[in-house]
Amino acid sequence: MSDCSRTVDDVRTFLQSSKGFDPQQMMRFYDSWAETYEQDHNLMSYRAPHLAVDFLSKNFSGSPEEAQVLDVTCGSGLVAKLMVKRGFRHFVGVDGSKGMLEQAAKTGLYQDLKLALLGPEPLPAPTGVFDVVIIVGGLRAEFVPVSIVRELYQAAKMGGYICMSRVDPKSESGNNYKVSLEKELQLMEEEGLWTHVDTKEIDKYMMTVYNNHNNNKNEQYLDGTMYLYRKSLN
Repeated sequence: MSDCSRTVDDVRTFLQSSKGFDPQQMMRFYDSWAETYEQDHNLMSYRAPHLAVDFLSKNFSGSPEEAQVLDVTCGSGLVAKLMVKRGFRHFVGVDGSKGMLEQAAKTGLYQDLKLALLGPEPLPAPTGVFDVVIIVGGLRAEFVPVSIVRELYQAAKMGGYICMSRVDPKSESGNNYKVSLEKELQLMEEEGLWTHVDTKEIDKYMMTVYNNHNNNKNEQYLDGTMYLYRKSLN
């Protein structure tokens, strides 16, 4: 249920309460957040879904109406809602939060929704099926390990696109994760598994949770990075 009186500071306080959570605790936190998730992201100027869908759409060469899309860490279905506006019609969603999947089901956009805590559990998706595999915001140490990238690759069909979008936290652990992730992306390219389509750095990806008393407006936002790869045809 939405709460029209909810403020940015309310959201910040709520999100700060999850600091230090392990992945299992984080998913329970998301269960409790599900009903106000989209409202709160609007308050926090969370641009990631819009930016990622724009980024993918500008580079996608297939037929959106026929494309099979795997929406990983799908949350409440924000990405699918935006992709439908670009002509995409066929979605399978995966998330570690049952509460979020219940919200995603209400959209009526997904042919299937699967519950999985990625890392401890494998990605519940068939191999070589999807024209698009997209993950927005999930590539963070407290959510999924870097190793999940190879599972995203496996789910894509030959010639399929793997679109990944992540926030860049201003912390040592966040930076370490980004370094490890980009090393893995490069290694997979060197192995001939996929080709690099584009990488885009994003300013003001979303409002930060922790700098709410900082007078520098630029420091109140986190940057982000989007990556797009295409699975090799052989």
